[in-house]
Amino acid sequence: MPRPKDVLTTGEVARICNVAPRTVSKWFDSGKLRGYRIPGSKDRRIPLDQLVRFMRAHGIPLNGLDTGLTRILIVESQQDTADVLSAALSNEASYQVSVTRTAFEAGAVAESFKPHAMLLDLQVPGLTGREAIRGIRNLPEFAKVKLIAIAGPLRPGEDEMLRQEGFDGILVRPFEVGQVVRLIENNLAEMPT
Repeated sequence: MPRPKDVLTTGEVARICNVAPRTVSKWFDSGKLRGYRIPGSKDRRIPLDQLVRFMRAHGIPLNGLDTGLTRILIVESQQDTADVLSAALSNEASYQVSVTRTAFEAGAVAESFKPHAMLLDLQVPGLTGREAIRGIRNLPEFAKVKLIAIAGPLRPGEDEMLRQEGFDGILVRPFEVGQVVRLIENNLAEMPT
């Protein structure tokens, strides 16, 4: 695994902290996150030690520092959908992706992978939406993980019911990869500044 860089761009900090680059710029401009500007440019740079200090002060998990990539765990029972999603999210969005096919395997992988977001197929054997939410949200290390349900066509009101159960977002089949990326990015950007 590569050693983290000593100085980071706002884009790299955004990826590590799971926020939008504009949020990092606001932190920098308000003086909350210390760094410097490149002479003759408006580009900002943040020393790693300042980022670590900021993350600790604001309760942001430090596990994003290991690769700097957003980690997505896909729990999907359909192999073809899992393969397409994994390839697209890895190649097009530069996410670090892990795929599991069962609820049991998802629990074991999540423990070591420490995902920022989980895409949960509601048809995975041994898993119901309510059980998944309860199991994940009861573990302190997963309290901030964004949970996105993958569902078949929904009846009116079912999407709201899933949100009330605790899902942060819902993907309804069929969907496009662009929708998935937007949903992930929008959910990860919802951290307080």
